[in-house]
Amino acid sequence: MAKCRLQYPHQPLHKYHQKGDLIIGGIASQSFIVSNSIAFTEEPPQALPEEFVWTWIGVIVMDNSNGERFVETVFPMFSQNGVCFAFIERIPTLTFVNDVKNVLEEGAKIHDKLLGSTANALVVNGESYSFTFFRWFPYLTEQELITTTLKGKVWIATAQLVVTSFVFQRTWDMTIFQGALTITIHSNNLENFHRFLESRNPSSAAGDGFITEFWQNAFACVFPMRFQEQAQGNICTGEEKLESLPGTFFEMSMTGHSYSIYNAVYTVAHALCKISKSRLRHRAMVEGGGLKLQKEPSWQLHHFLRSVSFNNSAGDEVSFDQKGELIAGFDIINWIFFPNQSFRRVKVGRIDPQASPGHAFTINEDAITWHSWFNKQSNVISPHSELSLNYPENHVKKVQPLSLCTESCHPGSSKQVKEGEPFCCYDCIPCPEGKIADQNDMGVCYECTDENYPNKRKNLCIPKDVSFLSFEEPMGIFSAGFALSFSSISALVLALFLKHHNTPIVKANNQDLSYTLLISLLLCFLCALLFIGHPQKVTCLLRQSAFGIIFTVAVSCVLAKTITVVLAFIATKPGSRMRKWVGRRLANSIVICCSFIQATICIMWLAFSPPFPDVDKHSTYGEIVLECNEGSATMFYCVLGYMGFLAMASFTVAFLARKLPNSFNEAKFITFSMMVFCSVWFSFVPTYLSTKGKYMVTVEIFCILASSAGLLGCIFSPKCYIILLRPELNNREQVMLRKC
Repeated sequence: MAKCRLQYPHQPLHKYHQKGDLIIGGIASQSFIVSNSIAFTEEPPQALPEEFVWTWIGVIVMDNSNGERFVETVFPMFSQNGVCFAFIERIPTLTFVNDVKNVLEEGAKIHDKLLGSTANALVVNGESYSFTFFRWFPYLTEQELITTTLKGKVWIATAQLVVTSFVFQRTWDMTIFQGALTITIHSNNLENFHRFLESRNPSSAAGDGFITEFWQNAFACVFPMRFQEQAQGNICTGEEKLESLPGTFFEMSMTGHSYSIYNAVYTVAHALCKISKSRLRHRAMVEGGGLKLQKEPSWQLHHFLRSVSFNNSAGDEVSFDQKGELIAGFDIINWIFFPNQSFRRVKVGRIDPQASPGHAFTINEDAITWHSWFNKQSNVISPHSELSLNYPENHVKKVQPLSLCTESCHPGSSKQVKEGEPFCCYDCIPCPEGKIADQNDMGVCYECTDENYPNKRKNLCIPKDVSFLSFEEPMGIFSAGFALSFSSISALVLALFLKHHNTPIVKANNQDLSYTLLISLLLCFLCALLFIGHPQKVTCLLRQSAFGIIFTVAVSCVLAKTITVVLAFIATKPGSRMRKWVGRRLANSIVICCSFIQATICIMWLAFSPPFPDVDKHSTYGEIVLECNEGSATMFYCVLGYMGFLAMASFTVAFLARKLPNSFNEAKFITFSMMVFCSVWFSFVPTYLSTKGKYMVTVEIFCILASSAGLLGCIFSPKCYIILLRPELNNREQVMLRKC
């Protein structure tokens, strides 16, 4: 932040002041300076608007102590605010005439580096005469091929620089500086200042040798000397007009430096007036009847400067605060240059240290005219100006220029700093799976909340879909349809068996076991419906336990049937003692005991770690799965394991009895049914573990329906065939017939 202050040659009034601070537009006397000096605070007034994306800049300073101090001051400040430097170039100081060649060669290197750099914003700090060096840039280069179109840059100059030029530079091109922004000392128009300049000429300023020298240089003429016989060159008439000079050579309007000098002169005048009044009031001694004032040290002038307060002719108040700082500010000027070497200064912003927080720095970005190189299309501005000039196309106001080492990383990617390069030079890395970046130039990608997931571009979190196997979706309709169809078939078979309960084919191999098996299969098919629909507390508690117990009853019935077949065959042999074991009591005992063990396991499961409705937000991408948490995976696999043990036992016994005579050939059908049952449930475990979400439920429903259908088809279809299509075989003789 720049501040205007009263500067003492001894102890500084401002804590940020250091010896050698840049003094601008000041009047130096024996012991004081009233000036605007540039100082930077640790907290800038306010950041630039978001449209000014200038994080990759070049810096040009003078190769002297002031330039080094400027770099040391702004480097950490810019770095803390995310700005890094593409280059820092130092303009050599011209000490002797024979150094001109070296200075121009160094200038050519700076020019080529400036135009070859990707940095479009340049911060320039120098002395009041430094601008004359920059005017050489369009004509300095070490490159063999020179492009006709100069690359545009945004020049940002500090208040020390003044737009000026040497006599021989008055017609040089200024296009390279089009759209420059400068921080200038606050100024205001003074009444009659322009008229005063118009009236100035060598004849009106008698005794002013400077104006005569200036006049000859400015108008390229000479005044004939009194003792000179004949003057060589153009003769100065003294009637030449200052307003005819190019604006870059002589400016007719009030500049910040002139305004500061004007205020400084009046400030000193007011202070001297106060000193005179003070001496008159405090007479130190009287000698010879007259007054004689005591001579005071000149540094005591500072005391009177502190209390100076007046309004200048422009209406601005000139006063100092308690710290001795001049209450003023800086203007931000946008420079518009015209082909006829004239220019226009447009005030686009203000730096006011006395303003309220948030208003110390103001800028109107819409009022800024940028270099035409930044504009992709031509445009025409209305030709109404004070100078009645035709505006060239480089006065197009369009999108603000960017100055970036790397193009912005778009949403969906993050920045990764390139090794060995400044922090604002980076690569754009796509976000990894499961993470997003929803803004430009994000340092890291972040994960969405559990209720959301990244879209394909990884720049937005979108809500996850709620997923469960419902009755409305095709898979749920298909599963429910099959469950109801097979349960209906089971009910029809049961009805058929009840209708023909007195026939031998129904009575064979324990009629009650057949009824029990059909009822359990009917319930198994209906049990599959518990797995469809929105998981509720009741359904979660019942479905696995009901499935385990009902299926155990069915497998126990098959096991009992198999054992009954084997025992019945053995009992038919003469002298066999197995006859006492053949009967309903053994079959019922097997079913009850096996079912009781499974029921005990399920009761323990429900008592200690019951299933409950749960929400799975992570296993399936883009979905929130509503499911039943089994509570204890160990108990779940115990239920399946016990069921598998009974199935393997039934399969083993049936396989050993497969070669019994035809009259007892139900063991073959049991073998096939158990083979189907075991195949289905052995494939269930790896399939179940490899699926996620609602598809796990679908796999279990399929296994329930497939294994139940296998039992129903393999065991009861032969009997139904005989009852319905071959009733002549449904008699005692055929059932008791042996095949030797």
